[in-house]
Amino acid sequence: DVLILDGVTIGTGAVIGAQSLVNKDIPPYAIAVGSPAQVVRYRFDQNIIDSLLASQWWNLPAQQLTDLPIENPQALLKQL
Repeated sequence: DVLILDGVTIGTGAVIGAQSLVNKDIPPYAIAVGSPAQVVRYRFDQNIIDSLLASQWWNLPAQQLTDLPIENPQALLKQL
């Protein structure tokens, strides 16, 4: 139940809260809530965010993803 206006980009790994109105771009791995949506915090520190974005782990084949610790970003980056 989120409204995202035309031309707005939601960054990789971002989370948008329920019933939010997104009227501007949301950065990668941000958590944004409200109407209008505001970034309240980031899911990880900037070093981890930069490393996750550089790794482009989401482009790996599905079989390879099943063997990676997706739930633990630091362990994931070590294995990549």
